[in-house]
Amino acid sequence: MISIDPATLSVRENYKFLSGSIIPRPVAFVTTQSLTGVLNAAPFSYFNIVTEEPPMISVSVQRSGGKMKDTSRNAAEQKEFVVHISDETYIDQINKTAKPLPSDESEIEYSGLTPIDSTMINVSGVKEASIRMECILEKILPLGGTGDHPSCDLLIGRIVHYHIREDLYRNGRIDPSGLKPVSRLAGSSYAKLGEIFDLTRPV
Repeated sequence: MISIDPATLSVRENYKFLSGSIIPRPVAFVTTQSLTGVLNAAPFSYFNIVTEEPPMISVSVQRSGGKMKDTSRNAAEQKEFVVHISDETYIDQINKTAKPLPSDESEIEYSGLTPIDSTMINVSGVKEASIRMECILEKILPLGGTGDHPSCDLLIGRIVHYHIREDLYRNGRIDPSGLKPVSRLAGSSYAKLGEIFDLTRPV
């Protein structure tokens, strides 16, 4: 067993250990809107459930050169965003949105995705997603880094509306095989759902 103090590692080395160990990671595809009306979008694999009462999810957005990315800044200013579950049917278009574009250019237009109006918030989602969740910003937490220079912004979103492709919703549950989710591994590697097995929790 190798024993390593993370304080002795570079940021890049810690990233490699974390992204290579904590796998697979679900990928949140997030849309936000700027104050000037530009619909921005980007994928994030630092993403998970926070609680179900009320339903809340978290997305960690790493800063670039100490500056907020469009997703964090737009969410902080508009107090709302949409999280989509990434799946095999549109993963290539999602990947295109990861290209760094100027803030006044829409990744949705660049990738060829189709905007669709939300029900409860002003930020649009994308029609191609099988599951999307309209979120109100519950809290944004600057974290990491040193002193007054955080390295990321943790977005906590309270879900106010779900959109689920009809054939995926069966007896109150989501059909994972039909969803075909895509997860992030390390580097440029991704994974499909793979084999499913059950374990009964001990009483």
